[in-house]
Amino acid sequence: MSAPTARAYAFRRADEATQPDFVRAALAELISTFIFVFPAVGSIFALDKMYAHTGRPASGLLAVALASGLSLAAAMAASINVSGGHVNPAITFGALVGGRVSLIRAIYYWAAQLLGSIMAVILLRLVTAGMRPVELYLAAGEGKGHGMLLELVMTYGLVYTYYATAIDPRRGSMWILAPLAVGLIFAANILVGGPFDGAAMNPARAFGPALVEWRWRHHWIYWVGPLIGGALAGLIYEFLIIPIEAPHPTQQPLAAEDY
Repeated sequence: MSAPTARAYAFRRADEATQPDFVRAALAELISTFIFVFPAVGSIFALDKMYAHTGRPASGLLAVALASGLSLAAAMAASINVSGGHVNPAITFGALVGGRVSLIRAIYYWAAQLLGSIMAVILLRLVTAGMRPVELYLAAGEGKGHGMLLELVMTYGLVYTYYATAIDPRRGSMWILAPLAVGLIFAANILVGGPFDGAAMNPARAFGPALVEWRWRHHWIYWVGPLIGGALAGLIYEFLIIPIEAPHPTQQPLAAEDY
């Protein structure tokens, strides 16, 4: 049995010098977040265009869930070999509290993810003749505490799935399925939470439309809930699920021998 490896909490790690640099990893996060947000928000634009006079049908929720889940899977697959394929500040936060990324890398990722979301929403406005994005907000009758708890629970499941398939040292070839698994749980959670609070599970997804339209109604919910959920998933999986004797290489981004 090998000796336990100490988790590495640091502002910046020395071993990161041998991995893809911050700029390239952050650029991958920016582009991948753009790839995710453009269809996720654009699917709502499409529904509003098709049903401008009748309102969105109930089946529109399925269309948004599919567009969001599939685009997230593609975005993660496009960046997992460079940055770890976070595409979500909550996933980055979960990896940070689990000791899988340094603080400076997390800051770079957060900035890139938010910028990618903003760029996607701005471009959507340009290509749709100025259609206005709808910011996420609570449905009528839903309490703020309920909305935050819903975001927390959904994001917990999302980050836990990411940890199990992309970070766990025992994952083996399972990492190949990580983008699909995360995309599927994301789509499934939209079917559950969409009618209640829009089901963000991703502060960057909520931030782009809110900033472009400058509408911040209930916006704090889409930060507090996902970040707490992501942190809980990272802590629980890191300290309760991964055996202490398991090897603990730096996982984010993937080590050079993994790609």
